[in-house]
Amino acid sequence: MKKSERLMGAVFLLCGLAAVGFVLALTLYLVVSGLPAIREIGLTEFLLGRTWDSTGEPEPRFGILPMILTSVYGTAGALLIGGPVGFFTALFLAKAAPPRLAAVVRPAVSLLAGIPSVVYGLVGMTVLVPALRSWLDLPAGDSLLAAILVLAVMILPPVIALAEAALAAVPREYEEASLALGATEAETWLRVTVPAARSGVAAALVLGVGRAIGEAMAILMVAGNVANMPSLLSSVRFLTTGVAIEMNYAAPGSLQRQALFSIGLVLFLFIMLINALLTLVLKGGREARS
Repeated sequence: MKKSERLMGAVFLLCGLAAVGFVLALTLYLVVSGLPAIREIGLTEFLLGRTWDSTGEPEPRFGILPMILTSVYGTAGALLIGGPVGFFTALFLAKAAPPRLAAVVRPAVSLLAGIPSVVYGLVGMTVLVPALRSWLDLPAGDSLLAAILVLAVMILPPVIALAEAALAAVPREYEEASLALGATEAETWLRVTVPAARSGVAAALVLGVGRAIGEAMAILMVAGNVANMPSLLSSVRFLTTGVAIEMNYAAPGSLQRQALFSIGLVLFLFIMLINALLTLVLKGGREARS
């Protein structure tokens, strides 16, 4: 083996070890920083408590159940709206779109991916929130519904890009065989192409979930940021925004700051579960094809 090949192998190994090391260091830091608050508050009270009042007197309350449920409901709602839109857009681009139209839509999707989160939040705050307040006759338009609609748009780029790649990778022979048996193009796409690409489509949806549950800035501007139990038309607070709002003024070493790290630990565990689900989906897809 040449020296240059050994050198590049060592560089690749070092990069891989560095990536693993960063993940382990982040995990260790969150565990060390977050567990003291959970021990002091109590795991049951922390996860199932319905009141978050970190500066309350005479005794603060640190229940994050409203934020957990809000994050789950908001992510699920965004997936219910953005998932089908992203999937059918990907199917259209991969199989039905004329080349000229596809050449316009793909850059537009890429542009959506490049727009900063704060811009989504700004548009949502200045356009969507007043529109909801007017249409639904609400005292305030910042709500779980506004957050769901913003998240639904934000998950479109990863869902469309990955789902389109999976659909385009299906061998043309599968579709030709279906067409030769008398199936229409639409039937072939839905009954042959989509099942053959199901692992890639599922991976796209899981990545969309990861994008939605980890978003903070845009949601901070449209959700209202009140730690209520989730209701579609009321102000709510997500796990991510709960950390973003209070970390700036939480005193170092205080129980409030430690509790915010505990929220980060819970959010980190959610992301880990999503990544594990993605791995299982991809592994199941490979086993099904083999």
